[in-house]
Amino acid sequence: MKARLPQGMGGGPSNMQGMVRQVQKMQEQMAELQEDLDAREYETNAGGGAVTVRINGKKEILSIAMKPEIVDPEDIETLSDVLVAAVNEAIRKVEEVNAAEMSKITGNVSIPGLF
Repeated sequence: MKARLPQGMGGGPSNMQGMVRQVQKMQEQMAELQEDLDAREYETNAGGGAVTVRINGKKEILSIAMKPEIVDPEDIETLSDVLVAAVNEAIRKVEEVNAAEMSKITGNVSIPGLF
């Protein structure tokens, strides 16, 4: 007795070739998008705008600008906290944009190892 598969399920080599082509196309789109995302630049602020961090899509810090009032030799801890907050916010922003853009291609399907 042969098992019958619903329409669109199985179908042999022609369906497999089509699926492989779709996956290859998706990989090409994702590679192009990743290149675009890596080239983007983001800017975030912390400490009420006292610290500004510029970061690229590769999560590399491009610059850190500080207003003079945040630099107090008696309170290095506050400066450190504000820098950490600004850098973490910049990284979060990059990851959020990258995930949103990639989900447009993958349709929110998580494929381990692809990105």
